[in-house]
Amino acid sequence: MEGLLLTQSSAPIVGQISWLLGHLMNGIFSVLSNVFHIENIGICIIIFTVIIYTLLLPLTYKQQKASRLTVVMNPELRRIQNKYKNKKDQASMMKMQEETKMVYEKYGTSMMGGCSMLLIQLPILWGLFYVIRSIPAYVQGIKDVYMPLVEQLLSTDGGQKAMEAIGKTSAIAMDPSRYDFSKANTMVDALYKFQESSWNTLADKLPDLESVIRSTQESLVHLNSFLGINIAETPMNLLMNSLKTGAIVTAILALSIPVISGLTQYISMKLMPTATPTDNESSDNTMANSMNATMKIMPLFSVVMCFTFPSGIGLYWIASAVVRMIQQLAVNKYLSKISLEELIEKNQKKACLLYTSPSPRDMRRS
Repeated sequence: MEGLLLTQSSAPIVGQISWLLGHLMNGIFSVLSNVFHIENIGICIIIFTVIIYTLLLPLTYKQQKASRLTVVMNPELRRIQNKYKNKKDQASMMKMQEETKMVYEKYGTSMMGGCSMLLIQLPILWGLFYVIRSIPAYVQGIKDVYMPLVEQLLSTDGGQKAMEAIGKTSAIAMDPSRYDFSKANTMVDALYKFQESSWNTLADKLPDLESVIRSTQESLVHLNSFLGINIAETPMNLLMNSLKTGAIVTAILALSIPVISGLTQYISMKLMPTATPTDNESSDNTMANSMNATMKIMPLFSVVMCFTFPSGIGLYWIASAVVRMIQQLAVNKYLSKISLEELIEKNQKKACLLYTSPSPRDMRRS
């Protein structure tokens, strides 16, 4: 089978988004390389993240606005829920839905207003994830660095077997029974996951290729190194190896990636407007309880996942959280200057235009 990293995502919608975003990443790398003579994946990831979240700013604004309105609406929605709490008959359920709908219409929003923004962003964020995780699949300049070595490995007796043996190690996790090492893409996949010990093992197994192995390794230092961290390696591998070799600074840097990721994710979520229920409401407020649980679980989930994904993913999560925090602060400041009455009035006007605008079928009839 083809290497997973160099087989670009083919998932519906997400695959097309990844393809498009991959061209953006490739363009950023080309500009930095050709114009500024900077070739560093970490810097590319940061610039890439800033551009994408700047383009997503209109959706962020709508989501923040919907969250602000939700904070105001929640007490009214909870009163309706409590009113029909013990009534399960169809008439009561229909009445509850009708009253709930009236609350949303009162504020010029809809039940799916906040969710729709998240649903729109979700495939974009997944597409971003695939690109960051699979840099050589989308950035030709990165793949080209590996190709001279790959060609030598494929044309040298024992080259494929040496790579297959290294592929079985836990650091690479590419068992030859599942991955075809006769393919150039698979070779690049495996080499992209190499760490210091992997390069040494390959050089020991193939002494005739040591020169091209070391030159490739050296070429990747300035590409993958960001603040002393190899972003192609997982923080877990970096941490374990640095503890074995006594490299305390590297261990601290490796540990800081998941920790900072979780911290920035938590702060970003705290900046989102949320309702604070009263003592009497808190026990029955399922939505608030779910939000509180999410705010605790998601940062911890980010920490755990950062340990097992390449450090570049952690760098992306940190950069995205920082950009979101800046955007949220700016949007919150802007929304604070708009009175709630004015915000509701604008929403109601937009809702009226939406509901009264003719459909394409009506326009064809006319």
